[in-house]
Amino acid sequence: MSSAGPDHARVLVLWDIDHTLIETRGVGFAIYQRAFRASTGHPLQQLAQVAGRTELDIMRETLRINGIEPTSEAVTSLARALTQGYDEARNELASTGRALPGAARTLSLLADQPTVHQGVLTGNLEDVARIKLDVFDLTKYLDLHTSAYGNDHTERADLVKIAQERARTRLNATFSNSHTVLLGDTPNDIHAAISAGVRSIGVATGKSSVEDLKHAGAHGVLPDLGNLATATELIFAVADQS
Repeated sequence: MSSAGPDHARVLVLWDIDHTLIETRGVGFAIYQRAFRASTGHPLQQLAQVAGRTELDIMRETLRINGIEPTSEAVTSLARALTQGYDEARNELASTGRALPGAARTLSLLADQPTVHQGVLTGNLEDVARIKLDVFDLTKYLDLHTSAYGNDHTERADLVKIAQERARTRLNATFSNSHTVLLGDTPNDIHAAISAGVRSIGVATGKSSVEDLKHAGAHGVLPDLGNLATATELIFAVADQS
């Protein structure tokens, strides 16, 4: 977990997970298919667009476009099936998916910085996020208590404030918007940061290009996390902008 404490931390770094830190390489979709059938009794005909969205939003639309009313009960049942599906597929995820190049080294370096506190801001359900990070041995670098998840709110921008408040409560420290940095691979990640008033860095390891992320308004963009020095320097530079 990030080592910064309440007397030192001044930068809150919030990481997206999928296509920023890890790739499931098709395992995620397979799990969704199995979970949908298990929770509804029907095959998954179509999955809602997932990039940069929260799981609450994805589940509701997925149920609706498959002809099922997205009631609270239906959403809860699907969420439970997804969590169970990921838990049962840990070995499958480990053998097929991967942590993206440079992810572990970048997280490790930042975790050693006394001025940095790292969490995640992800559309994943909390339990699913924990499983994914555990499988690829990334949890130790992150404080998952000062994070925000796809079951916290339907709108990604609102997750930023939730993470900031959790960090404030847990660390007894306030992280200003100019010292909160959100990293993600989609324009929706960048738009969430802009809407919340915090800094953003695009990581072009998903389907969006460097130009896509620049156009979305990111304060900085990385092609990937392969260059450790470049990645960490950009994070600090973006956080130090006034």
